[in-house]
Amino acid sequence: MKNLLFVLCLMLTLNVTNAQIKYETIQSSKLGEERQIKIQLPRGYDPSDNNTYPLFVVFDADYMFEAVAGNVDYFSYWEDMPSAIVVGINQMGKRYDDCMYSEQNSLPIKTGAAFFEFIGLELIPYITKTYKSGSYRVVVGHGETANFINYYLLKPNALFSSYIAVSPNLAPNMIDYLPETLAKVNKQTFYCLSSTVNASKSVKDMVNVLNSDLAVIENENFKYSYTQFDEASHYSLPTYAIPGAIERIFKVYQPISKKEYKEVILELEISPVLYLQEKYAQILNLYGIDKQILINDFKAIAAAIEKNETFEYYEELGKMARKAYPNTMLGGYYLGRFYEETGDPKRAMRTYQSAYTFDEIAGITKDEVLERAESIKQDFGY
Repeated sequence: MKNLLFVLCLMLTLNVTNAQIKYETIQSSKLGEERQIKIQLPRGYDPSDNNTYPLFVVFDADYMFEAVAGNVDYFSYWEDMPSAIVVGINQMGKRYDDCMYSEQNSLPIKTGAAFFEFIGLELIPYITKTYKSGSYRVVVGHGETANFINYYLLKPNALFSSYIAVSPNLAPNMIDYLPETLAKVNKQTFYCLSSTVNASKSVKDMVNVLNSDLAVIENENFKYSYTQFDEASHYSLPTYAIPGAIERIFKVYQPISKKEYKEVILELEISPVLYLQEKYAQILNLYGIDKQILINDFKAIAAAIEKNETFEYYEELGKMARKAYPNTMLGGYYLGRFYEETGDPKRAMRTYQSAYTFDEIAGITKDEVLERAESIKQDFGY
């Protein structure tokens, strides 16, 4: 019976997953042939709403697509990243031709140049027109394709915002091109490089040189990470590297963690409310997503205010909470705390009483606000 249940659960899981996956064929004038792509749309994707989604472009999709798509679905399910569209390009039997570069200058030539233009001039415009992809784009490559994705960085107005380069088999001149380019990027660019000690000596040597040069770049727009894995093989490395890269790229999108609360927010010399505002402004500016402030994040800022006894910050937090959750007690409770702790008990009492008529939220109950109002009434004889 247990085996039967396992099989049924597995079938249901596969059906849900398959329901999100689309296979399409693009006729490319640049390549002079058809090319198959795989597309994973976010859960609940609705063509008629106003949402747009970050776009992941996955090279070597014949084996890399599922590794990326599965992690994107997982992280977005837990709200550690926004829901995203994942598009993979199948390159089985075409990889060498797609990644062809000149021996003289290491830049794409012939079929490599055609493939470069196919991505930028045909694939991305098609996805943008057909699906609701936004301007934030992540590109993923492995081995030869991890080298190829770097060519998009070398062009003005780079096509992608984030690059996940897994054990790149680098073209000779790339170790010169990349540091020079990334030192000058004028918009926030994430570059996640990874390798394994089990890669070939030539790959390890080139990656080590590249890492040494990238690690010392001083450019606030350049966000760099490098991870070397001890146990992974060259072929298993994507399953190790991709989750960490996604987590780093979307770090600011994630809810405030215990570590962030203790090490950053409690130590702030500025208003923690300003920190919260800047966090969500960065999410909008970086990913193009107007994300609603999470209850978790409101609670973290309120806890810091209480811990540091900086009650004056409750006023702005209360205004933000009223705007974000207008039908709940959240804003009224925070404003009540502000008035209570800054010398206006009568207004605090009335604010708590008014909050009673709204919905409970974030552990704030009707009983609590009434008790606070009643306590003030008794203390001051109102």
